[in-house]
Amino acid sequence: MSFVKTTEQDSNYRDLEKMSIAESLKHINKEDQSVPLAVARAIPQIEALVLQITSKLSEGGRLFYIGAGTSGRLGILDASECPPTFGVSDQLVIGLIAGGDSAIRKAVEFAEDDREQAWKDLQQYNINSRDVVVGIAASGSTPYVVGGLQACNKAGIITGCISCNAGSPLVETAQFPITVVVGPEFLTGSSRMKAGTAQKLVLNMISTATMIQLGRVKGNKMVDMQLSNTKLVDRGIRMLVETLNITSEVAATLLEKHGNVRSAIEAYKQQ
Repeated sequence: MSFVKTTEQDSNYRDLEKMSIAESLKHINKEDQSVPLAVARAIPQIEALVLQITSKLSEGGRLFYIGAGTSGRLGILDASECPPTFGVSDQLVIGLIAGGDSAIRKAVEFAEDDREQAWKDLQQYNINSRDVVVGIAASGSTPYVVGGLQACNKAGIITGCISCNAGSPLVETAQFPITVVVGPEFLTGSSRMKAGTAQKLVLNMISTATMIQLGRVKGNKMVDMQLSNTKLVDRGIRMLVETLNITSEVAATLLEKHGNVRSAIEAYKQQ
């Protein structure tokens, strides 16, 4: 299959080593400003995938992200932030990276080239038709990711993807593809830059919109967040003060007694 890999196209800038620091930063920032516009054009695709994810998670399914390198790390990042932010199980949203957990910190050579490994990794979690698998690959051609989605399709599992190249094998494989074309990178081929930023923005949208639909947000507050440090306890107290119009002392007592913001609000309103 032939497609234009814009993420690998030559940079619009020349002689980067001759630029001053200020010039480099200005041009990087200029390129970055195009990313949200590219994401905006993909909102209908993002909505279609979120509808599928919300439906499956409502029925007891899970969301899996699979990727390699930067893309894999971004999926793991989004998955790891769901439990503390929304109070969900760490088995609801799961991120997998080619090469295993050691690849989170250090690149594992050629791990992304194994077309069979993603399916093997998913089988460790008893993947089934109630789940959704989203492949993340800026290039749209990473064998680990494409092979994983192909196996999921055969198994009757809903698949989506986030790619930065239109017409890529990944886009053609996913049932619900998201394509965010950001164009050439400032540093030729360095897809951790604009492409990575685009993927992070889309992941933010997917997980946040899904959790809102699942009832994990009240008003505009993270009422189910885990109170795992002083900053979050203080935030929880402020939420209660604002929501219930009570003093911070009363709010602190409620929070300590009930363990999270949602339970504290419900208990107070039942008094």
